[in-house]
Amino acid sequence: MLARISRLSKSLATFPKRHLSASTEGFGDHLFKGVVAESYLKKHGLPANTLESHAWTQNGNADKVAAAVLDWARDHGASVYCHWFQPLGSSGFRHGQSSQVQNHMFHFDAKGQAVWDFKGKNLLKGETDGSSYPNGGLRATHRAGGYLAVDATSPIFLRGDTIFIPSCLVSYYGHALDEKTPLLRATDALSREGVRLLRLLGYNVNSLRPNIGLEQEFFFVPRDSYNRRPDLQLAGRTVMGKLPPRGQELSDHYMAPPSLSSPALACMQEIQEQCFKLGIPLRTRHREVAPNQYEFAPMYGDATTQIDQNLMVMQIIEEVATQYGLAALLQEKPFQGVNGSGKHNNWSIGTDDGTNLLNVSELAKRSGNGDIFPVVMSAIMKAVNDYGDLMRMAIASPGNDFRLGACEAPPAIVSVYLGDDMTRYLESFMEGKNVAYQPTTKILNLGASTLPPLEVPAEDRNRTSPFPYGGHRFEFRAVGSSQNVSLVNTVLATIVAKSFKDFANAIESGVAPQEVARNALKTSWKNVFNGNGYDAANQEALTKAGLWRIDSGVDAICRYTVDKNVKLFEEMQVLSAEECAARQTVMLNHYVGTVEIEVLSMIDMINQHVIPSVKNSGVGPLEGLQAAAEELKSAISQIHHTADEKTKAQLARTLRLETMIKVREVCDAAEAVVPASEWTLATYKELLFLDQHV
Repeated sequence: MLARISRLSKSLATFPKRHLSASTEGFGDHLFKGVVAESYLKKHGLPANTLESHAWTQNGNADKVAAAVLDWARDHGASVYCHWFQPLGSSGFRHGQSSQVQNHMFHFDAKGQAVWDFKGKNLLKGETDGSSYPNGGLRATHRAGGYLAVDATSPIFLRGDTIFIPSCLVSYYGHALDEKTPLLRATDALSREGVRLLRLLGYNVNSLRPNIGLEQEFFFVPRDSYNRRPDLQLAGRTVMGKLPPRGQELSDHYMAPPSLSSPALACMQEIQEQCFKLGIPLRTRHREVAPNQYEFAPMYGDATTQIDQNLMVMQIIEEVATQYGLAALLQEKPFQGVNGSGKHNNWSIGTDDGTNLLNVSELAKRSGNGDIFPVVMSAIMKAVNDYGDLMRMAIASPGNDFRLGACEAPPAIVSVYLGDDMTRYLESFMEGKNVAYQPTTKILNLGASTLPPLEVPAEDRNRTSPFPYGGHRFEFRAVGSSQNVSLVNTVLATIVAKSFKDFANAIESGVAPQEVARNALKTSWKNVFNGNGYDAANQEALTKAGLWRIDSGVDAICRYTVDKNVKLFEEMQVLSAEECAARQTVMLNHYVGTVEIEVLSMIDMINQHVIPSVKNSGVGPLEGLQAAAEELKSAISQIHHTADEKTKAQLARTLRLETMIKVREVCDAAEAVVPASEWTLATYKELLFLDQHV
């Protein structure tokens, strides 16, 4: 044990040292956008704002843009390009949750000499072997082609010697095989129906786009200890492990100063530096609630770009951690007994003139109409009421099984927190009263003459709500940390677009806008809940009130193919019935595959570590461990011999949340009595307390 601690301390002591300085120098240098792209575009006869729309992909300017990109690449020592896309079923396992085939930006002539060669055709599209990506049956075995199209809404970026071109992946028949294509379709639907509704309300805009800000939580653990945990290495979470004497009960880690004695701060600085070069505005960093848990948060931005950047943030976190003797854990619940990790999806809708539709005063000023805001809010409330099951489906990542409703994340009940001021305002509107929204504040007197009074909002935050209104935005708090949030934002854009369409249809038929909005509010008002969502009595009351509640992640996934939801996606031109069914299959298979990896890791750890430790020490529940391993083998065999995909996933869920938990208790009982010198697996104490190891 002493040798183990010495080895750990030595590995952490050798992490790279960094100067504690902050600078914006180099921000965005590796992002082909704005001032970085301007000179290269002008060199080839293009206006500086060429990339601000997607018109260049279809108006004959693609060759010129490609030439500009090539010059930029060469100036930065890059000679490789790739179409960078996001295949289905990647969360939690695939490095970077993305795919690419890297090609050089030159060819070899007849004399064997390299000739620079990168044209518009290379930039606009690509083709790859799509045979081994999850597709849910959309691609026949003998049809392996995958076709790539550039996504001009997200800027090209550079890492190392490679240019990355954000792209979408479709099959030979045009079916979406990636996470991004439906998001772009849903964004079109939101813009199309939103512009239509706003014009009926007297506000003429050209387009709408969803804007988001993503708060990324994660854990750092010593890499030496990580390497002695097969479950963390292969599954991303611990399937066994006795709780240490200290956890998060004293809240001593939350927002504590980063320690200079451990590599965590230097690692986070390096992560931010790399992100800054890519134009990722990773502004905030801090410790989170659990030991060794941290968070990054960027500035707000366009949903498509923010999602692309979040995938790069997660990849960079994992890659840089290794350089500092650490391993980064992005899974939602890597440790039992302490908080897991989420990724709060702050969401709003912006117009092409820069107006935030969820900012009351800004919308009224820009539009000249104070009555638009309650109509927009009513439409969002209707969307939650009608399609809260899809919101739950969108967060049904395997890791959220252990996190939702555990007093660290909102419950699996889809309610909306408005706060007292907004609640009173919308209630007055619903009752036909013309009352202005005036958020109140209060003054705090801190009781000391040297401290100035503080003006604060009259209402507090509500961290127990899955979808609270936070002033100018909604915050989808239940999203899992390892998720690609394309699905989350596809759902939000689609369901709100449908509400906008329904409102516009009613108004065009002759119904007054206020009446349409009030009727929608009355129908959906049951979803408003400003209380404590963790309280069991409140949860029971909300369930009885008829709010969407789907406790099982497997059941939530299967809402993809419910008739009303398929009809929604088809009507809004986001997904076909075939694509809905395929994505449900991919999600179910991903769930089953995740559980299988966890179970097989647990079996190996029992047989290769726990049982030998018990035998060598002569103490512990040997017979119970042997029986547990056989029980797990039998359960996984039953899953393998089940054909129906939903039944298979339900069996996997039972195995994970019942059988494995019972087996874990046996394993943890063994760890409690086996001498530390005989226990070969890294313990929670070794994994969770970086500051105490150096």
